[in-house]
Amino acid sequence: MKETVLDVLIYLFGYYVEEELEISPDQADLKAQLVAAGFADLQIERAIDWLEGLVTQKDMFDTGVLCSRSIRVFNDVENEKLDVECKGFLLFLEQSGVLDLEDRELVIDRVMALETTFIEVQQLKWVVLMVLLNQPGKEAAFAWVEDVIMDEVGAVIH
Repeated sequence: MKETVLDVLIYLFGYYVEEELEISPDQADLKAQLVAAGFADLQIERAIDWLEGLVTQKDMFDTGVLCSRSIRVFNDVENEKLDVECKGFLLFLEQSGVLDLEDRELVIDRVMALETTFIEVQQLKWVVLMVLLNQPGKEAAFAWVEDVIMDEVGAVIH
């Protein structure tokens, strides 16, 4: 089985959130744990880079440029990676107040940072969850998305 960066991130999310632990800031400890879990070194490095990008990118969006009445136009590369269902889900989250404009852009940025050619809506939901987990003051939005994802996972298991 070939794991992706998203598989590593989902593992980390599940382990640390379910156990109510903080992700270790010590990269050596984190890498050792992921190697012990069976992930490949390359995917581990890319997942850590993705997480670092999440932290650094969240401060890079200029909220003054974003207008609540603006329409998000996706470029060609984004259109290739995100299908209509994914874009519709992002719009739904934005209109529902789960994502604000900054969060939406951060989600799109983190999706684009994944080394895949196509993102399914279920994968997008995990990225949204990870972005919201990293945003202070977004606990209610995080809980809502987490419920949606876990309800779907539970429905598949049962």
